Amino acid sequence: METSKNEFRRMFPKLSEEMENGKEKVAIRSLRSDWKAADRVATSEKNLVNYDPGVIDFLRRCDNKQQAEEIITFMEKRGEIPSSYAQKLRTQLRKRGLRSFGTKQRR
Repeated sequence: METSKNEFRRMFPKLSEEMENGKEKVAIRSLRSDWKAADRVATSEKNLVNYDPGVIDFLRRCDNKQQAEEIITFMEKRGEIPSSYAQKLRTQLRKRGLRSFGTKQRR
């Protein structure tokens, strides 16, 4: 289906306006290498009744890399995350920093 710019503007006025004004950029504030965890978080944040925090939630509450490393090690030892995932988290922490898991969470 091919449409002209005018047709597109008529069908999607707000989207067209955003695209023309350069507002189509989206800031990425975190990186999740495990899509299943990302999907679980995306759905659980909407419904806090059954909210079960995961390793990323705990990492986002850390103040420094040392605390983050302790969280990863603790959860790995308890068997809450597999060693392969723990290693991916450590690599991300080392290469991209603590805030690559998301902004500081206070609650």
